[in-house]
Amino acid sequence: MRRLLMCLAILGLGGDAPAEPATGAVTKERPNILLIVADDLGYSDLGCYGAEVIMTPNLNRLATEGLRFTQFYSAGRGCPTRAALLTGLYAHQTGVGHTTIDFGLAGYRGNLNRQCATIAQLLGAAGYQTAMVGKWHLTRHVGRQGPDHTWPRQRGFDDFYGTLLGAGSYFDPVTLMRENEFVGQIENADFYYTEAIGEQAAAMLDRAKDIAAPFFLYVAFTAPHWPLHARKNILDSYAGRFYMGWDELRAKRHQRMIDMGIVHRYWKLAPRDRRVLPWTEAPLRAWHQRRMEAYAAQVDSMDRAVGAILEKVNQIGRAESTLVMFLSDNGAGAEEILADWRGLHIPKKTTRGLAVSAGNDPQTMPGGEETYQSYGVPWANVSNTPFRLYKSYCHEGGIAVPLIVRWPEVIQPSLATGDLTREIGHAIDIMATCCDVAGVAYPSIHAGYRIKPLEGVSLLPAFLGKELPMRPIFFEHEGNRAIRYGRWKLVATAGGSWELYDMNADRTENFNRAEREPGVVGKMASLYDEWAARVGVAPWQ
Repeated sequence: MRRLLMCLAILGLGGDAPAEPATGAVTKERPNILLIVADDLGYSDLGCYGAEVIMTPNLNRLATEGLRFTQFYSAGRGCPTRAALLTGLYAHQTGVGHTTIDFGLAGYRGNLNRQCATIAQLLGAAGYQTAMVGKWHLTRHVGRQGPDHTWPRQRGFDDFYGTLLGAGSYFDPVTLMRENEFVGQIENADFYYTEAIGEQAAAMLDRAKDIAAPFFLYVAFTAPHWPLHARKNILDSYAGRFYMGWDELRAKRHQRMIDMGIVHRYWKLAPRDRRVLPWTEAPLRAWHQRRMEAYAAQVDSMDRAVGAILEKVNQIGRAESTLVMFLSDNGAGAEEILADWRGLHIPKKTTRGLAVSAGNDPQTMPGGEETYQSYGVPWANVSNTPFRLYKSYCHEGGIAVPLIVRWPEVIQPSLATGDLTREIGHAIDIMATCCDVAGVAYPSIHAGYRIKPLEGVSLLPAFLGKELPMRPIFFEHEGNRAIRYGRWKLVATAGGSWELYDMNADRTENFNRAEREPGVVGKMASLYDEWAARVGVAPWQ
């Protein structure tokens, strides 16, 4: 710690160490907590963060009633982010430094280990009702041999309805479960997973209303992660709405974000991905439009489900006393699905017996359950406006995500637009925040196992308009790596050299200052190396 503080002092960044939850409860009663996570939602895909075509009225209203973070970070991919936000640790410390693949290394076992506790475990032990709906994706044990310590019910959730795996059909999701039992084939011909998540969350809230204890409800959507599966009526409503193409849409989003105060005017829009042609030169424009239309419909459906959940919170009389947090697990994903991805739980036929077309085939329009496509690099570049790169990278396009917070008893925003905060937060801070507002002490031992010390800090001061403690925040995924501390960010792609950016002047990472500031690079790289060794980061092959 002494060396850390000395390095920070040399960088001129202050010397505050990460803080334990200390502010305590700020209301007479312990709040209910509703944590909602979107899947592969880009930084600018909500109206309240810049989108001008995709309809997100419910999340926009949540923003006007609360607080939006402009500098909140994920771990860059779904599994690591979910591990971090549920435990308050860096993902490698939990055993989920990559995905649910076992690489035989402590930080990369693909399972939540026993050296961490979840929010549900700690709040449940303190008397909270705990429930989860949606995507888990924190276990490699998904067979039918029965539950183990890495399943939701075994990690503190009293109720669970959702999927163990990370991606799959929206019409017949793989590994759908209720509690510890697999549901099996969906018999309801009208089933759509995003809607089911909203309905099941509302049902859990209905059950919670008759119990005096506060609730912690974790809602994890799979939307808008591929495959591009959309409700036909919603998909049809977006027909032709992306005719302007990716270049014009990026420019319009960027300007709207500037006007809203989300980004600074002097941050230059990152260049179009070099793999993408100008829209005016792009072939297959009808197919490309349909891809974005389907993606928009998925976001739209998620927003409707969020609206149904929030309406249920109102109906049961818990709106004023409920802390709502909505975020994405990473930036937009640029994956281009290939036909040989069949191994990723792509069925050969639909539940109605239709053959499934796997891969981004321009001869097939996506949207229906008989297709398995993604929206790819061009539109992910739009979703992450104004930033560079995508999910899995540690440049801003991969790790910067929206965070919307509403808590009427505590947060008093501007009635017109809601409030913005530029305080820097990370997914590891969600656990610390939940413990803080609930008045729950973070333990050193849980369920007979010694757990690692908390890495995150409580976001409660930011809710109250105060500053968060100055501290470095670290990232690593697949060899991509970064450290953010105050104005500086040191970042590199796998196998690449360190790049240095002044985030006050250039958050879009257009002007690399590494050669001009070798001293800053050296000190920050040293801090990164110490962190990587401490949490179990391994060289990526």
